Amino acid sequence: MEKKDNSPLKISSISELHTILQVPKPLHPLISLVDNTKMNIDKHDLSRSFTMGFYKVSYKFSQNGKIGYGQGYYDFNEGGMMFTAPNQLITTDEKAEYSGYTLFIHPDFLINYPLAKNIKKYGFFSYDTNEALHLSEKEKNLIVGLLNNIIDELNTAIDEISQDVIISYIEVLLNYSNRFYKRQFITRKAVNHDLLFNLDHLLENYFNKQETLTKGLPTVDFLASSLNVSSHYLSDMLRNLTGQNAQQHIHEKLIEKAKEYLTTTSLSVSEVAYQLGFEHSQSFNKLFKKKTNTTPLGYRQLFN
Repeated sequence: MEKKDNSPLKISSISELHTILQVPKPLHPLISLVDNTKMNIDKHDLSRSFTMGFYKVSYKFSQNGKIGYGQGYYDFNEGGMMFTAPNQLITTDEKAEYSGYTLFIHPDFLINYPLAKNIKKYGFFSYDTNEALHLSEKEKNLIVGLLNNIIDELNTAIDEISQDVIISYIEVLLNYSNRFYKRQFITRKAVNHDLLFNLDHLLENYFNKQETLTKGLPTVDFLASSLNVSSHYLSDMLRNLTGQNAQQHIHEKLIEKAKEYLTTTSLSVSEVAYQLGFEHSQSFNKLFKKKTNTTPLGYRQLFN
């Protein structure tokens, strides 16, 4: 019996993807925009996980079905917008039906444009599926309008200005998406406050149970995984709520615990550093002074 290949399928080019989806050849080898209802997914190719060597921006209207990205699945009953960076692991639901549009952008299309570098600043390309962008009707119309503009330009005879125009549309699309995500952080503040509460509870338990002795300092990736969110989403959420990213939030809680040790125990500064998961007390001293403008020993002396 032939052994089934469960390794992720690697899709390197947009032309290859079009062949798999059984849609017409792309109008441009480095960028395409596909009507999701026209996709005819070959079960042999995309019924298992796969990666693509290019960016994917998709807007899916309310439909049944799920798509996996990273460790999670996103249910599209509400509709939503998703952003996938190159070489991210993706899985599909064979029974899924989606309407909407998907834009595929090969990194080479961006070469010689500032967007080639700036696109990495859009953190939502690293969000998980449960962190999709949900649009209002007005926002949806704006995004769909931009996608239609890209379709129109791709269907226009290619000239020396075509790429400039399409790049401009992509930049506007990403900037609006960034604005709408910031709006979503605000409108979902109650949910995000719950996430912040759970984060602080997780950190408190981590320090109180002295997990630092066996696991070292808590990392952003560890906390995000424990909270079932991506590290980029966690940092962006915290920045909107507190003005600090996830690493800064960890440091703030760590300094609070350090102050507790310094004022309520007789542990030496080196022992406090060890309790908090630092391999070297010098690193602890440096961080403490940076955050408090005084050394750990100087802080302790204030209370003696």
